[in-house]
This record gives sequence, structure tokens and C-alpha cells, in this order.
Amino acid sequence: MKKILIQLDTDAHPSTFDAIVAHDAGVDELLRYGGIEPDAVRGLVQSAFFTRGPDDLSTLAVWVGGSSVGEGEEVLREVEKAFFGPFRVSAMLDSNGCNTTAATTVARLAREIDLNGRRVVIVGAGAVGLRAAKLLIDEGCDVTVSGIPAARFRDRAYRRAGGLTVAKERGMDIAEPADDEELKQVLDGASLVLAAGPAGVEVLPEAVWRTIDSIEVMADFNAAEPLGIEGTDAQDDLEEHDGKRVLGALAIGGPKMKVHKACVRRLFESNDAILDVDGIYEIAKELA
Repeated sequence: MKKILIQLDTDAHPSTFDAIVAHDAGVDELLRYGGIEPDAVRGLVQSAFFTRGPDDLSTLAVWVGGSSVGEGEEVLREVEKAFFGPFRVSAMLDSNGCNTTAATTVARLAREIDLNGRRVVIVGAGAVGLRAAKLLIDEGCDVTVSGIPAARFRDRAYRRAGGLTVAKERGMDIAEPADDEELKQVLDGASLVLAAGPAGVEVLPEAVWRTIDSIEVMADFNAAEPLGIEGTDAQDDLEEHDGKRVLGALAIGGPKMKVHKACVRRLFESNDAILDVDGIYEIAKELA
């Protein structure tokens, strides 16, 4: 039987990126649906798995994507609610690439350095940053999620997204520096720093990070100019800058693509895999 992936995208137009990677990962047929609302999920999933007997359900899988992570999480919950008895299929959530990017980055860092006991600051409270924070806490790190100083970034819409509120609700330590001087205070004592701001927003100027002696490693999720960490290169693959090793966004991107494809293939190895950030991280660690 052909391997069929059902792409449920919360955006109006299903992601071409996700579709191409699915084909590259060996999917035989891709059923694409955009503008997905939660109340449409049950019918789409059940009408798919009723076409095949329980022994053949590993040939079907569901991919949840789109630019809104919150909406993607709601869709994934509805996918799981559609299951009953032996009727279930594997599913994966990677809205805006948040899970594969965060998991790949932390897995790469774990391969290079001992994470346990490190003090970490993540500047930017978006979906990727929060998922990286969760994984690093699980690895034994002392993590602070920091907002972007208002003096450097005034995007009210981004602030209303409530990333710091979510971090606080999840029991994470947060910081809200008003300016670069306060950001330096937040960073002081951290050995690992992640820049996780929106695309094209510089969150760590050289004048800040070069003055913090405790920093050993920095990672930047932003490949768009200007980079999140000023004075570095998106292709840095743990290259040294002023005594600090830097992992740039493009150096993360290659391994991220391998993890993405491996996860799609893993969906068809059984009919009961649910790949959110933890499941994807386990695969990322295998490939790191």
C-alpha cells in the first residue's frame, strides 16, 4: 500500500516547504488541506483511517503545520480525539518549524557540551525559544527566558503574543530587561545564550555579548538579516568569536532538514507515534 500523509495546515495555503520535504522523505501521496479549523479535523482523520484495516494503518499519517503554533497544538489535540480502539494513526506537529528547529539545536548543543547544570538565557519568547527552553530544562539547565528590550524592539504585536506569559505559566524563570544595560545583567553568569527573536531582529548586539565573560556558547535561530546576534555569521558552525563559540542559523538548518525528513519517515514505522517536541528531540539526538 502507498504511504499517504495528510497535511493539515492552519494557514489558508498549505506550506509548500512541508509538502516538498514530505515528498523528499519518501511519502507516496500527500493530501493537503489549508485553513484547517479544529471542528473539521475529526471528519478528515476518521474518513481516512476507515479506508484501511487496523493492520494497515501504519501506511497513513497526519502532519500538522502552519504559522500559528497555538492553532497547530489545538489541531493536534483534535487529531488525537479522533482515535478510538485500534483506529489511530501516527501524527506530528511542527507549526512554523518550531519543534524540529528547537530539538535539532538542543541536540547539537548536547553533543558538543555538557548541558547539565548550565545557566542558560534565551532572548526572545517565541515558539522556538520556548520549546528550546523546555528541552534545556529537561537536560538539567537553569533557564531564564528573557524578553527583548523595549529600547531595541518595539513590535507591539509580538509583545501581545504573550510568550513571556506562557513561559511564566509553565514555571519558567523570566526576565524583562528595559534596555541593553539591563540585558547585560540578565546575561551575566550565563554560559549558554540563545537568540530566539523574530526574523530579522537583532536581539544581541556585539556591545552586549562581548562584555559578558561567562558566555561560552551562543546559538542564533535567525537566518534573515540582520542576524539575531550581531557580529556573527549565519553559517558559523561553532566557530569562535572573541572566545565564544557560535552556532548560526544556517548551521542549524542543514541538520534540521535531516531531522524533519527522519521524523516523516518515522511516522510510517507504526500507527501510534505522536511526535511533538519530546518525540522529535529523541530522533534529533539519534542524528546529532
